[in-house]
Amino acid sequence: MKKLIGILFISLTAFCFGQQTSQHSFEINDNWQNLLDKDFSNWETFVGVPHTSVELEGHPKSENVHNGTPIGLNNDPKNVFSIVDEEGDMVLKITGEIYAGLTTVQEFGNYHLKVQFKWGEKKWEPRLDKKRDNGILYHCHGEHGAFWNVWMSGLECQIQEGDTGDFVTLVNARANVVSTKIKDNLYKVTGKKDKSITYGAGNGNPGYCHINSPNEKPNGEWNTVEVICVGNQSIHVVNGKVVMIVKNARKVINGEEITLTKGKIQLQSEGAEAYYKDIQIKSVKKFPKEYKKQAKL
Repeated sequence: MKKLIGILFISLTAFCFGQQTSQHSFEINDNWQNLLDKDFSNWETFVGVPHTSVELEGHPKSENVHNGTPIGLNNDPKNVFSIVDEEGDMVLKITGEIYAGLTTVQEFGNYHLKVQFKWGEKKWEPRLDKKRDNGILYHCHGEHGAFWNVWMSGLECQIQEGDTGDFVTLVNARANVVSTKIKDNLYKVTGKKDKSITYGAGNGNPGYCHINSPNEKPNGEWNTVEVICVGNQSIHVVNGKVVMIVKNARKVINGEEITLTKGKIQLQSEGAEAYYKDIQIKSVKKFPKEYKKQAKL
């Protein structure tokens, strides 16, 4: 009987410990903290549908990676996401070989996210003939795989050659940007006679807004990309320049608009080799003065 009780106690302790460690408690404050460590302690992976060109056994593939069966949660057989050492720096390598997301376990609101980013050389189907593409999704909510069977519903700071800082909405997310319709399917921040336009979540709204002009460094060089969220507003900053101002973020659930002020952060793998380092976050109550002045907020 004592032996049985001992076994039950050990089992219960292990169960409780497993529950505790699965919570991944990470509290942000007004000091910079690293979100990334070598064990991905604060993150989970979701890998989408492999293209038919991917050398991988045991998983269904598709010519159209928007459709099919995703590999799923915390299952990364091709090591799309890994930690590498670059001249003593701990660097996140994203191969881009399969569409995937590296997602924070916790939700964040009222924060300043700052990362160093650069492109690698490799490109993969189905984007071999397209710009290198990636992105930082924020205020992510709902289920994995909501968009193209891989990413969550949310807002995006686009990271794409020549377009870093563009604004994108995914699935249920909606927000406003002072911008201009150039022509069908082309919306842009021009700085001249722009007006507030609603992006995302149906009703015929566009889902993509371009920055006015790029502020990226040449491929292979490190860029500083920042996403700063205060309440339901956010700004995208590329190498010290505010390139996008997003207002009145909300999500649309069953036809009802709900203010969107927090969510998970997700880094994309989207067909191109990419690297991140110094992924840092801190809490904020207002936008930094220098950026607030640039954005005229």
